[in-house]
Amino acid sequence: MAVAEVLGAVFLGGVMGLIGQGARTVIGLKKLHDENAAKGPNEQDSFIASRLVVSLFIGFIAGVAAALLLDLGKLAAITVNDIDLLLGLAAAGYAGTDIIEAFVARLPTPAGGGSPGGGEGVAAGTTPTKPPSTVVVNVAGQTPAAEVLTTDAVTEAAFKLDLADIKTKLGSITSMITAPAVGTGAAAADDDSTDLISPTLVKSIFNPATPLANIKTHLPSVLAGLRDKGLLDREMVLMALATIRAETEGFVPINEFVSKYNTSTVPFDKYEPGTSVGKNLGNTQPGDGARFRGRGFVQLTGRYNYNRIGAQISANLIVTPTLANDSTLAGLILAQFLLNKQDIIRAALSSGDLKAARKAVNGGTHGFDRFEDTYTRGDALLPETAMA
Repeated sequence: MAVAEVLGAVFLGGVMGLIGQGARTVIGLKKLHDENAAKGPNEQDSFIASRLVVSLFIGFIAGVAAALLLDLGKLAAITVNDIDLLLGLAAAGYAGTDIIEAFVARLPTPAGGGSPGGGEGVAAGTTPTKPPSTVVVNVAGQTPAAEVLTTDAVTEAAFKLDLADIKTKLGSITSMITAPAVGTGAAAADDDSTDLISPTLVKSIFNPATPLANIKTHLPSVLAGLRDKGLLDREMVLMALATIRAETEGFVPINEFVSKYNTSTVPFDKYEPGTSVGKNLGNTQPGDGARFRGRGFVQLTGRYNYNRIGAQISANLIVTPTLANDSTLAGLILAQFLLNKQDIIRAALSSGDLKAARKAVNGGTHGFDRFEDTYTRGDALLPETAMA
């Protein structure tokens, strides 16, 4: 490739990353405006212009990094038919601040504690990562004494988890960029158009940037889990798909990301025993916060939930928590979680209260806009006889 082509491809990646982060900025400013509307004049958060510049710069760099992960020759020869590729680069820019957050979360808290500046304004273009995704409980499971970690071991494990976060995010970005476009090549050939719950139908009710390849890979596990738990009726299928959209838009069972909701100085230390959240999650041993972080399609979180759901699906999630990200088990975990809450969920859905249905799974309304979008669109498109 000529130098001009390389520079052009890299610049295109940066511009698309900047566009992705710009979209996040618009969302952040809208949230800031809505939140300030409900506050008094002296309580409102301020817009900080310097953060806007920094966040857009991060988006540009993330787009360049994604372009370098990809074959630059593809970018140099890009056409109007490569919309999925461009969306993937924009998604890399959108996720750029998440990657930076994973590093910043590990930095020591300055003397005096708390966040710098106390009541500072919302960062432009940044939306908070989710709080714990499971309904909090007060029953703790037990663990062998051999599982107790020393402080040094916890710190070392947390550092490794932090690096794993970065690899997970970069892997998700790469998967989004390199996934086949809808209706082209092998992806279209593999699609069974006679299947009423086809990957193509599911993609149509998800984010356009969600890779069809991921849906093809994991949808069978989701449907198998629902079938195993007797939840193949239309409402519960829609509930499962909308939950996945709210928790993991990439349609992949993933680890919970480091964020201000779960981390102060060491990743997931806010879930540790002795903290209010850790107690509610049933975490009893040092290191439980990181060990039983959110995982899977439903973001199973906490020792109690790993112990309970694991026993219900005959999987030892206490000994091997990472099994919650196995596609087959993640499908079963999602179905079992919905089964455990089905009375509340069905009552909410029958009355049209989607927020209550979402709250039954998440304990709050995190991701409700995505949940509502997928459930509503799916309700219009999914045939009444889909799961008969």
